[in-house]
Amino acid sequence: MKGYVANIEQISLDNTTFRTVLYTSKRTQLVVMSIPPGEDIGMEVHEDHDQFIRVEQGTGKAILDGVEHPLEDGSAVVIPAGTQHDIVNTGKNDMRLYTIYAPPEHRDGTVHPTKADAKEEHFDGKTSE
Repeated sequence: MKGYVANIEQISLDNTTFRTVLYTSKRTQLVVMSIPPGEDIGMEVHEDHDQFIRVEQGTGKAILDGVEHPLEDGSAVVIPAGTQHDIVNTGKNDMRLYTIYAPPEHRDGTVHPTKADAKEEHFDGKTSE
C-alpha cells in the first residue's frame, strides 16, 4: 500500500513493544515505541537522519546535545541529523510515543519487544516500494 492511514494516537497508546515499525517509504518511516519507567531509548546520534517524536502518554525528558527538556503528553521533539539525543521515561507508567525518521532508520517490519531485543543494526535505506 502506498501511504499509511490510521489512528496513530490509539496505536501508540495500545503499543507494548519497545519498537515497532509501522510504515516505511523511501524517504520516511513511522515507528511506535513504549519505554518502561526509569528506562530510556539510549544516547544516540543519527548522522544522516532527522527525527520527530510525539509523546502520547507519560512524562520524561529529552536530552539534545546535553540540554534537558521536560516531556509530557502531547510534547513534540524535533531532532536534526547529527544531534546527540536520548529520551528518558521519568514517570511511573510506560511512556508511549511515535516517531518519524527521515530517511528510514530501521528495516521495514522491525519489531523489538524489549530494549534488550533492539540490538544495533545497519539499515541501508532501501525499501521494496
